[in-house]
Amino acid sequence: MTSTRRGTPGGSAPSGVRPFTGTQRALLGSGLLVNLISFSVYPYLAVLLRDRMSLSMGQVGVVLGLATFVQFAGGVPGAALAERIGFQRCLSISMVLQTLGSLGFVVGGAWPAVTIAALFLRSAATALYSPSVRGYTVHGASQEERPRLVAASYATGNVGIALGPVVGSLFIHDPGGMFIAATVLHALMMIGHVFLPREHRDGSEVIEPMRRALRGLAVLPFAVTALTLYLHMHFYQYLSSYAEGRVPTVFYGAAMMGYSLVLALLQPLIADRVEQMRYTSAMAIGFGGLGVGMIAFTGGNEMMFAVGILAIGAGNSVLLLKNVLEALARTKRSPAVVFSHQRLAEGVGAFLSGLVGGGLYYQFETAGQLPGFWLAVAAQCVLIPPVLLLVHRRFRRPSCERAGS
Repeated sequence: MTSTRRGTPGGSAPSGVRPFTGTQRALLGSGLLVNLISFSVYPYLAVLLRDRMSLSMGQVGVVLGLATFVQFAGGVPGAALAERIGFQRCLSISMVLQTLGSLGFVVGGAWPAVTIAALFLRSAATALYSPSVRGYTVHGASQEERPRLVAASYATGNVGIALGPVVGSLFIHDPGGMFIAATVLHALMMIGHVFLPREHRDGSEVIEPMRRALRGLAVLPFAVTALTLYLHMHFYQYLSSYAEGRVPTVFYGAAMMGYSLVLALLQPLIADRVEQMRYTSAMAIGFGGLGVGMIAFTGGNEMMFAVGILAIGAGNSVLLLKNVLEALARTKRSPAVVFSHQRLAEGVGAFLSGLVGGGLYYQFETAGQLPGFWLAVAAQCVLIPPVLLLVHRRFRRPSCERAGS
């Protein structure tokens, strides 16, 4: 990784910790607001689609699954576009699409089919926005500054994720008001993004053709990120069903908000330490925290739920951050492309979790042994990561030996 030149946005001073630039603060605030708006709507989309479109929950699941796939996998072409036309332009285009999507939710009350079009439009906008905003945030930053900027970017995003469902709950009986507010906020952000300065492009950067969007993929961080999300989504997708009848709904909602806040508060504090940590150590802490959390859920009461969520939050604070930093360090591709690769890995993991986890949950539920589901997931947290490392080293060794011969 090359050192940042003096005078570039986000460049570091010779000594001390450089404060965030005005552009970086604007981007961090934008990330918070985008997630706040998205997650004020996201938890209620299933109900919205069922009521407006008279769809079955099975059909709703297909629609949401396809929209999620567009959101995650679309980050790869989104990053390739950002390499060509620039981060600022991509962010402005994304905000236009977000505004049109929110407007589509408003008029979808009268024309229900527009609701699905708006959902996919906003998914495409997010696919373009996510790699662009994170790529722009670390653009021109030195190797030493990147951990702090990456952690801050994820932290502000997690604050939005934590607060979004709370804000959305205030509009639960008036979704039209929520969509109007989202449209106004997106329109204001669209105007704000037009006035962001265009980034300075390094003439030495190699821009790959679109067909090579996956070129330079950091294989191990990609695989570990996919595994992280695969295991994490068992907790995120199925804990709500498991919690029903075991803990109060209000407690569950507050605990899940607490999970996002743990990430938002902890990641900036440990960013430098995580950057210096060995990848295997970060994996041990991260997957260990996931395993401890899954085991705690078998207790089935408020205290054990809180312990489990805190353990998973602490483990993911280390592992999710280290995955991104390791991917940035292992490839010469631009940060935007690296972030899009990581988003694709997250999408793969989330898809596999739905494919495998749902069937596994059903089997334990049918047998009347639901706590066993969490033990099965915990066992995977312990067993799969070492196997993944062994497989990676096995396939890597022959190429290393040929290179050295």
